[in-house]
Amino acid sequence: MAAKTFAEKALARAAGRTAVTAGEVVDVRPDVVLSHDNTAAIAQIFASLGVRRVWDPDRIVIVLDHAVPPPTPQHAQNHAEIRRFVQAQGLRHFYEVGRGICHQVVSEEALVLPGQVILGADSHTTHYGWMGAFGAGVGRSEVAALWATGELWLRVPDSMRIVLRGRLPFGVTTKDLCLKVLGDLGADGGLYLSVEFHGPALREWSLESRMVIPNMMAEFGVKNAYLPPDDAVFDWLAERLARRTGRPIPECRDRISAGALYPDPGARYVAEHTVDLDRLEPLVACPHDVDQVRPLREVAGTPIDYAFIGTCTNGRIEDIAAAVEVLRGRRVAPGVRLLVIPASQVVLQEAIRRGYLATLVEAGAIIGVPGCGPCMGNHMGIPAPGEVVITSMNRNYRGRMGPRDVGIYLASPAVVAASAVTGVITDPREVVG
Repeated sequence: MAAKTFAEKALARAAGRTAVTAGEVVDVRPDVVLSHDNTAAIAQIFASLGVRRVWDPDRIVIVLDHAVPPPTPQHAQNHAEIRRFVQAQGLRHFYEVGRGICHQVVSEEALVLPGQVILGADSHTTHYGWMGAFGAGVGRSEVAALWATGELWLRVPDSMRIVLRGRLPFGVTTKDLCLKVLGDLGADGGLYLSVEFHGPALREWSLESRMVIPNMMAEFGVKNAYLPPDDAVFDWLAERLARRTGRPIPECRDRISAGALYPDPGARYVAEHTVDLDRLEPLVACPHDVDQVRPLREVAGTPIDYAFIGTCTNGRIEDIAAAVEVLRGRRVAPGVRLLVIPASQVVLQEAIRRGYLATLVEAGAIIGVPGCGPCMGNHMGIPAPGEVVITSMNRNYRGRMGPRDVGIYLASPAVVAASAVTGVITDPREVVG
């Protein structure tokens, strides 16, 4: 049998086939189907199909996260309709307002495991590549069809291989790595590809740092992204799966590791790129496209009005810790707002336990409810027209945060925090030394 990529192996398994090849169209049965505040709209499509019951209530996950708590009666009504649908269909994996952003919650609950397939009505479903799962975003109609039948046809994507060499310098993060890829190859450089990352540096990074990579690859146009899972992934997931299911941790770990998939040596890739990590520096994506990437030193000094740390890309405890290191003993600059939104209730609780929230509030930051916040431009924290924002989120096109004339700069959490302190885009190494 010919050597296979990760995507070919994962979709063969999901299609019940011994093997598939890039370019084939196959019917896959995903392990998990994900939706969020868009569930009410999907439920209307589902009802129009004439199907009364979902195909498998245990494989459907719904998380309320995009407008939480609801800011308008319309949003509240939307949530109420979703709750009624959940109850009527007997769905067990439903997570209420405040639990957190769907991709963080699904990871924390170990609802998806290495080698599995998750299809979601959210473009950042690529996120699950951090654990070696096949995650892909699909449309609302496709999710309704999945609820009804449990199957969806997909074209098996071609694969791109990105090899990481060396180590990240001090003050450089995996967010900078992602911006490097986007800046060099363009926002459409990975269009409908399965992008695999390889290299010894991956094993040295925390799981939270790894999560940034497949999440940001949604901005690269990929179908999915993949990092090879290792012992750290298996241990982290086993602890959470055991907590959720009541099964012994060793049993859970054996199950998780047994399902992991790895590409074969000699697998076919349509492109291969190498990134020399040693040569990376802090980067910033400038308005109004994610691939308008420049070195931080070239845009340093740009005045800002608003700084935002959070989202499914950079709202974890490691990100909040990076901000706290910059903000401790300092204050947000006059005329600047800093909003920090933890990615989940678990992250919020840990931030409280470590004393991070006290430091943030003392520095003048605003703390938001776990969720997406202003990332998609319709919830609490929207900037005013004409303002300049620096943020740890994943997109900066016109209108992403609401007003079309807002200038959005994307950077790592430490850069966002340092910029909030000085009032201009700033290298955090100049603030903390």
